[in-house]
Amino acid sequence: MGTIHLDLFATLDLVGQAPGGPDEDTEGGFPFGGWQAPLFDQSGGEQVAAGMRGLDALLLGRKTYDIFAGYWPKHDEGPDGGIATLFNSVPKYVASRGAPHLEWAGSTLLGPDLVTAVNEIRDRHENIHVIGSLDLVQSLLHERLFDRLNLWLHPVVLGVGKKVFDGGEVPANLTLLEPPFTTPKGAVLLRYALAEGTPATGDMTTRS
Repeated sequence: MGTIHLDLFATLDLVGQAPGGPDEDTEGGFPFGGWQAPLFDQSGGEQVAAGMRGLDALLLGRKTYDIFAGYWPKHDEGPDGGIATLFNSVPKYVASRGAPHLEWAGSTLLGPDLVTAVNEIRDRHENIHVIGSLDLVQSLLHERLFDRLNLWLHPVVLGVGKKVFDGGEVPANLTLLEPPFTTPKGAVLLRYALAEGTPATGDMTTRS
């Protein structure tokens, strides 16, 4: 069965809305579109690229799909050429409650039963990456339909915007897979694996 990676970019207050550009997602009057751009550097880009090795399918929400479909087919040369070539070549699976017309080559609309559809994708692919797609992420967290959480935290607090953890999640344990990676600009990458069970509790006052 394939591995589902959640690749998320967030602020310290866990806002994940519109990291890439001013017009990426203005829902709710979000005023900080593109907040990640000043904090992105070469070392971060190298880590992002390394995390994509082995990727053989994308699972995206409708809004993220539209952003990607409008960008990556036009950037298969230049500094983004490697990732563009990868994204353009692998199958893209789109979760949407509507009936969008998917023009990006290799795109498929998932059926209404998300759990069944995602498990079918896991049977067909080895490394499925969910990038952004915060509404979809809430559903995957709620169903524990993920195996890896690759969470980038950036040294900025916004106070407004859609959050990575926004009420869809259920109690879960995670295991840190490797020491955190930190960029010169202060962004931190945390790689976790979903673990068995639910969080344990204790009493700090009983420590000897």
